[in-house]
Amino acid sequence: MRGPRALRVLYGGTFDPVHLGHVAVARAARDALDATVALMPAADPPHRAPPGAGAADRAAMLALAIEGEPGLEVDRRELERDGRSWTVDTLHALRAAIGGDAPVALLVGADSFAALPTWKSWEALFGLAHFVVAGRGGLAGDGEPLPPALLAAIAGRAAASPDELRSAPAGRVLYLRQPLFPHSASEVRARIAAGLPWEALVPPPVAAYIRRHRLYGAA
Repeated sequence: MRGPRALRVLYGGTFDPVHLGHVAVARAARDALDATVALMPAADPPHRAPPGAGAADRAAMLALAIEGEPGLEVDRRELERDGRSWTVDTLHALRAAIGGDAPVALLVGADSFAALPTWKSWEALFGLAHFVVAGRGGLAGDGEPLPPALLAAIAGRAAASPDELRSAPAGRVLYLRQPLFPHSASEVRARIAAGLPWEALVPPPVAAYIRRHRLYGAA
């Protein structure tokens, strides 16, 4: 529903590089939520080593991956801000721009959600946005037990439908069950560096970009 109570969905990540799994998750969320999904590359991700490709290249690959896809777009706000890409800072800036009443959701994988207590000011995030958790399984994150602090924080927050996300600005957790891509961005990078087949793991325009710019050691 893209109207007065339209849900803003942010799908953050390093996207180093964007692969078919990222695009599949974004499409599934777009269709399930009837909402535009903005893929938001992190400039300086705090929870991992520096990306293998620069921010400009990762954003360009994202744009190529979703070109012509209705309801998917690239959000460059973290690339335009100095310093680490803390989600809480991004959401505070977004709220300053759009106000506190518009419904906003963060789309995350089950593994990222399970690691939420390691994020900066993580408990404050529930006052700034909903969470949409993409995974194969149920509430425990694809069989991975959730930390006790997170279980306590999400008690009573489960949403039964996307309409519940539109009815409030933040604070609910919706679980999307879907088949997930078996490969990771780190595997794509490793396969490129090792000279193994990798092109089938990314959208064709992204494969062409990686080769043209010799990213990740591509010949």
